[in-house]
Amino acid sequence: MFLREKIILYFYPKDNTPGCTKQACGFSERYPQFTEKGAVILGVSKDSVASHKRFEEKYGLAFTLLADPERKVIEAYDVWKEKKNYGKVSMGVVRTTYLIDEQGIIIKANDKVKAADDPENMLKELA
Repeated sequence: MFLREKIILYFYPKDNTPGCTKQACGFSERYPQFTEKGAVILGVSKDSVASHKRFEEKYGLAFTLLADPERKVIEAYDVWKEKKNYGKVSMGVVRTTYLIDEQGIIIKANDKVKAADDPENMLKELA
C-alpha cells in the first residue's frame, strides 16, 4: 500500500495528552511539506479507534492514526518498555519515530523523541 513512498511511523503513548497533542498537531501542520517530499505519516498508539477518531476530529489531524490495543505492532517495533515516571515504574509506549524508505527499510530510528520537536526534525531528515 505504501511502497514507493517514504513513511514516518511514530509511536506515542496516549491520545489527548499534552506531549502527544503537540507532536500530532506538529505533524498535521507540516503535512503538506511531508507529502511534497513523498512521505506519508502514520501515528500508532494502543488507544481505540473511537479515541483516535475523537482525537483526529478535535485537532483536525491531516494524517492517519492506527489503533493497536492488542499491542501487536507496538511490540513488533519494540516500543513497549519499562518506563519510570516520578519514581514509579510501569510498562508503556516509549515515544519513538521511524523513517522507512520506499522499499520498506527502516533508515532512521529515534527513541529519544521530544514531542514538540519531532515533526520538524523528521522533515529535515527528508531533505
